[in-house]
Amino acid sequence: MKKSLLMMLVWATLLVNAGLDPAAAQEDLTKSGTTSAKFLGIPIGPRATAMGGAFVAVANDASANYWNPGVLGLLEKNELFLMHSEYFADLGVDYLSAVFPWEGFGTIGLSVTTLNTSEMLVTTVDDPEGQAGSTFDVGSYAVGLSYGRQLTEKFAIGGTAKYVSERIANSKASGIAVDVGTVFTTPFRNIRLGVSISNFGQKMQIRGDDLLVQKDIDPSIGGNNESVNALLSTDRFDLPLSLRIGLAHDLIKNANNRVTLAVDGLHPNDAAESVNAGAEYAGFNERFFVRGGYRNLFLSNNENSYTVGFGVQHRTSSLHFQFDYAYAEQRRNIAPVPCIFNLIMPMRSSAICRAFINSALRCGIKAAES
Repeated sequence: MKKSLLMMLVWATLLVNAGLDPAAAQEDLTKSGTTSAKFLGIPIGPRATAMGGAFVAVANDASANYWNPGVLGLLEKNELFLMHSEYFADLGVDYLSAVFPWEGFGTIGLSVTTLNTSEMLVTTVDDPEGQAGSTFDVGSYAVGLSYGRQLTEKFAIGGTAKYVSERIANSKASGIAVDVGTVFTTPFRNIRLGVSISNFGQKMQIRGDDLLVQKDIDPSIGGNNESVNALLSTDRFDLPLSLRIGLAHDLIKNANNRVTLAVDGLHPNDAAESVNAGAEYAGFNERFFVRGGYRNLFLSNNENSYTVGFGVQHRTSSLHFQFDYAYAEQRRNIAPVPCIFNLIMPMRSSAICRAFINSALRCGIKAAES
């Protein structure tokens, strides 16, 4: 098993490096702003955000659909995860995830991510203030189907296939991407090792009616058609591919208290490598949580800073839910992330679960496309 795990890590590193530009590793040189679907890199969940994004080996709920699909194989109950986050410039991020463990088969997961903003005025050279009153909007969404399975008592693996779409006004880009992940509990003090590769897929290219123009294909010839319909050609951009390798350890764990330490190494294809670190305290028998962390350690020109958060969990024989909140500070007067909250709830009836998720999927996609 140890040899197999080592080989998987080696192959994972080679796979991601194949999609990375060697020049990006040079000093003071990154590929920032050169990938599409950047919303896929927005951290999901206040618990993970409060721990500085050090979560690939910590995830143990339905947010594993995003952080590490390998964890899905370890989940034992149906679960629903809802998140809403407000960012600057009227940006809003919503995430819905549900997991359905099936004994003897594995765990199926569904997820929807949407990024939306309010309508904006159409401005032109002749109307720079947008006084005509025409508006347009921007939206992005991703819909994923995941599967995870526990192969041994200490090892699980999983993957996600997802459809990704971005839209601005009357033009859009779309593509298919996959995530893969594993989690392994080591023999050394039960330290957990998590590895995930996210957003491995085809390049995206924007197309649509807004690219339609009229062109005189040869102005030097008189009498020809000066208004030939043509389409502007746009570049194709990579998805934000990333490799995460993380460790997590329960420094203290007893009936009433738990202290978990975590660290993640992040290797993206459009930015420099960095390290995230975080900690979580759980008290009163996993009913109250306090978290803290720091993002992008050892990264020059780091705009991120500390993160903090808390959570409460309520459990009775008939009701079980968890509420989490996080605050992520930014440097250099960049607006902070003031509000990230979510609810985690178990779902007892499979029929109710599936009906709810089907409705949520339709609503999520409709909201992103409207």
